[in-house]
Amino acid sequence: MRLLVTGGAGYIGGVVTLHLLKAGHEVTVLDDLSTGHADSVPDGAAFVEGTLEDAAAAVLSRDQYDGVLHFAAKALVGESTQHPERYWRTNVVGSLALLEAMRANAVPRLVFSSTAATYGEPDEVPIVETAPTRPTNPYGASKLAVDMMITSEAQAHGLGAISLRYFNVAGASGPQGERHATETHIIPIALQVVSGRRPTFGIFGDDYPTPDGTCIRDYVHVDDLADAHQLALDATVPGEHRIYNLGSGAGFSVLDVVEAVRRVTGHPVPTEVQPRRGGDPAVLVASSARIREDLGWVPRKPTVDEMVADAWAFEQARAR
Repeated sequence: MRLLVTGGAGYIGGVVTLHLLKAGHEVTVLDDLSTGHADSVPDGAAFVEGTLEDAAAAVLSRDQYDGVLHFAAKALVGESTQHPERYWRTNVVGSLALLEAMRANAVPRLVFSSTAATYGEPDEVPIVETAPTRPTNPYGASKLAVDMMITSEAQAHGLGAISLRYFNVAGASGPQGERHATETHIIPIALQVVSGRRPTFGIFGDDYPTPDGTCIRDYVHVDDLADAHQLALDATVPGEHRIYNLGSGAGFSVLDVVEAVRRVTGHPVPTEVQPRRGGDPAVLVASSARIREDLGWVPRKPTVDEMVADAWAFEQARAR
């Protein structure tokens, strides 16, 4: 298939692009490089620098595309509370421009990188797709708005679409890994401690009602995430918008992750307990039962050790 990947110069978009190319697809990446890196676009993919508002229509009008995988978005929760306008414009207005360009050029299928942050603080865990959506920050709200737009587009204009909701993506895929200017993800931060770029690893609260007192979160290996996107691409149905969660169903605590980093790297990870952050639930875990049953998705790298090992290999390769 001829595919457009928006945000394909970023971490997740770059890995998915790599997988699509290996599967024999023809891929064009559209990215404004506001957070991505031009050298993260895998060899073999065409690259167009630009925003969704400025460039999506022009790109999609050049050839007949079979589908779009949409990753382009701002994704920092803290920043979204300080500058919500950036999130409404980039995530919502940008996505609307993309949907309009797809409709104008008869692009039949869309896979959207949504987020489990659309659920907010859940009543029950693991979170299922029928759980109430009550986002607690503009980032989650902007993604939920896009999901709602996609539902309307599918119903009114026959688009076939699938949204994938997940929490924390981890690991690396060969030469493709995390390279964030502002790092907020737990595994890269712990590896920065190992590499000597941070003195200690901060634990925000150790008195939660969990087995070891630290928060429990869901993690999905980026390769498994890429597999899910490819399965979703093949499973879209005209006029339908389906939503699937991706998660472990169990989750890992902060200390679980720290211990995995110690095991994998063989290095100490000094920690420092700090006050809780406001709004941090004790447990956030998503159920992936629906996508496993409907699409046959089975994570190939489900353990946190595997995620850390691949991330550590990428970190060492970058250092070299």
